[in-house]
Amino acid sequence: METAWIGDFELVRVVERMFRSPAQATAVAVVTPEREMTARVGSDHHSTFEIGSISKVLTGMLYRDVVERRLASPTMVLRELLPLDGYGDVGSVTLESLATHRSGLPGLPPGMQPLRRTLGFWIRGENPYGDSLADLLLQTRTVRVGTPRPRYSNLGFQLLGHAVAKAAGSSYAQLLQDVLGPEFSTPARVKDLGPADLTGSDRFGRPMRAWVGEAIAPAGGVRATIDTMSGFLRSLLDGTPRGMSALDPVADFTPRVGIGAGWITLEHHGRSITWHNGSTGGFSSWIGLDRAAGTAVVVLAAVHRSVDRQGFRILEEFVSPAG
Repeated sequence: METAWIGDFELVRVVERMFRSPAQATAVAVVTPEREMTARVGSDHHSTFEIGSISKVLTGMLYRDVVERRLASPTMVLRELLPLDGYGDVGSVTLESLATHRSGLPGLPPGMQPLRRTLGFWIRGENPYGDSLADLLLQTRTVRVGTPRPRYSNLGFQLLGHAVAKAAGSSYAQLLQDVLGPEFSTPARVKDLGPADLTGSDRFGRPMRAWVGEAIAPAGGVRATIDTMSGFLRSLLDGTPRGMSALDPVADFTPRVGIGAGWITLEHHGRSITWHNGSTGGFSSWIGLDRAAGTAVVVLAAVHRSVDRQGFRILEEFVSPAG
């Protein structure tokens, strides 16, 4: 792999200044009304990155697509789609509340023993997920549903993704590929990975285990190449994907921050930005759109270190003053 940035000259010049010679594989794509650009270091066009919680915005679009096809409704509750009878209040949570992080569910189910798994992650770099859908449903037995209020929940988006897949008569992996394209992958096991799937690292350079698993896919288990993400950006700016309404805010997430179906909208330096970030044990990612300017950016990095600052700055750099 190349150890220096390669790609479109104008973008290479910008990312060299912002990333200061990253030691890990990194890729950036920018789409403007005039052109599409990519820049890469330590990776090629076939390298597949974990996109982390950017998976949630894909799931939000699947949800809206299923609703728009009248296969489900926003007020439908989980027990109508998943076998959750006798599981307490979890079955009464609505799809819309899950999509806007207002379900009252915790971030993770206590039944998955998150403390033990977190220790394994920090000490040995293990994958804290890896569960099947059946495992996930069992873990919800002890979940208590709290007051419906804005609260970021991985569990909520796991259940949302698998529920809307059931509504469509499909699996999550298949529905994702059917609606948003076959280039997105959701490996359930380590043996599903191929030579193009990058190995990520922590901020100290220690290799980390891949975050694979059927259950986690809708909330953080999707993988993609920079070319896949660049094409996705273009389609979003063109307004062509199914489930596009997921980008439009429908509720407040925090003061002055809106949320659609997974997608976050806020004002940054006087401009409305629709975005999300992602982080796994060995990867970080960021996606953002200035829809009024017709410009979008994605950053994928094979290291557990936030790329939010770079993402916002690159987007600002390429937004036309007249945009």
